[in-house]
Amino acid sequence: MTPYSIIVGVAAFVLLVGARAASGNRLIRRKLALSLVLMAAFVVLSLARLYFIDTTTPGSDLATRQELAARLESIARLFFALGSIGALVSLLLNPFRADRVPDYFPTIVQDAIIIGTFMLVGIFLLGEKWLTLSAVGGFVIGFALQDTLGNMFAGLAIQVEKPFRVGQWIAVARYEGLVTEITWRATRLRTKTGDSIVVPNNVLSKEAITNFSEPTPATRLFIDVGASYAAAPNEVKAVIGRAIENLDLVLKAPAPELIVADFGPSAILYRVKFWIADYAKDDPARDQVRTAIYYAFKRAHIEIPFPMQVQYHREERLARSERRLAEIDRLLASLDVFAPLADSDRAALVAASEERLYGSGEAIVRQGEPGESMFVICRGEVRVTLEPSGQEVARIGAGAYVGEMSLLTGEPRTATVSAVDDVVVLEITADTFRHLASVNPSVVEQISLEVARRREGLERSREVAAVAAAAVPEARRTFLARVQKFLGFS
Repeated sequence: MTPYSIIVGVAAFVLLVGARAASGNRLIRRKLALSLVLMAAFVVLSLARLYFIDTTTPGSDLATRQELAARLESIARLFFALGSIGALVSLLLNPFRADRVPDYFPTIVQDAIIIGTFMLVGIFLLGEKWLTLSAVGGFVIGFALQDTLGNMFAGLAIQVEKPFRVGQWIAVARYEGLVTEITWRATRLRTKTGDSIVVPNNVLSKEAITNFSEPTPATRLFIDVGASYAAAPNEVKAVIGRAIENLDLVLKAPAPELIVADFGPSAILYRVKFWIADYAKDDPARDQVRTAIYYAFKRAHIEIPFPMQVQYHREERLARSERRLAEIDRLLASLDVFAPLADSDRAALVAASEERLYGSGEAIVRQGEPGESMFVICRGEVRVTLEPSGQEVARIGAGAYVGEMSLLTGEPRTATVSAVDDVVVLEITADTFRHLASVNPSVVEQISLEVARRREGLERSREVAAVAAAAVPEARRTFLARVQKFLGFS
């Protein structure tokens, strides 16, 4: 080792300082900081070697000086080799400006490359015999640290094979969680309950790993629901399909799948398979699907049977009591559109119409869909929104009604109406109204004129009454003709 070696070491030190200052990658700066320390040590040891080989320096005999100088030279060369290899690997494998670690060369893999290359250079290029001798000691130490080394090599294999990455949901052995960190020794998971689990890498290497985030982040879930034998399977499937087709957490593609899973002791078991975009939301998605199915079954009068493991007697309640019918009749009598009806006609309309229960957030009608019914709000509050913006234009509470134009003319829905909280509505269908009108034809004219007045009032509120006033009689006749044509009375 000549004085030129010191010049090389100083030049390398200066270059590394410049590279570290120019890099925007924190990993490169950290690796180069270690290389700078090793280069500084190389220069110091080189200077110390020159001191010991100087024959004019007073002190011990020449042989001792030469032996000590040789050892310093050996250590200095190893420092230079390790510093150079670490700097080259860091600069070649990492983006110089971007502050990130490449997917194919994570930190643990880069460290393995540096150590492996250093061992090869030390043995075959520098001819360091102590490295060969240290292999024997390493063999003995390996037995004592086999678990630690097993975790280390398993961690290296995980980084190379990449069965999962940080930010993905996995299940291994009895553990399930989001991968937050992968180190030499262990992998850290965060569970849905917020707990942190540290799983040794050798455990991961021995167990089957389920990755919920690959090959795509979408995950398929399923729930089972029982329905009465009295309900036909195709009917039940149709009700479930309509219930979940517009849920926020359920993907439309791939489409949900419905199958008859089993004929149980008290119910037909249906399996509902559906996809979600993020596995972290599996519990809310299952809750949303189960809730929607419950309300849909209620509206369709499909029973979810009690388990029939013991004999029991259950008194069936009437669908609606006389008291309930009277309450709804009074509600309809308070509405301008039904006020003109005779008491008997209104009572017949109430008896022939069905009450429907909708859960919070469920759509009662959707804009653009065909409709042949109107809804009287008996309990709760609904939200009226316009698509596709989703702008809320009104909130309507008990004692109001929506959808009267679809009942009378069959027009598509002009807005989306959804439940703010649990809502009970009375649905009056065109068939029910048509039957009532066939018995009392004057009902059509009475209700049609009241609806026409309501529309005229809306027009006047929009300041177009000046133009529309002359056309009111003709508009009423035209509207009545449309209603009579839809109901089949013209």
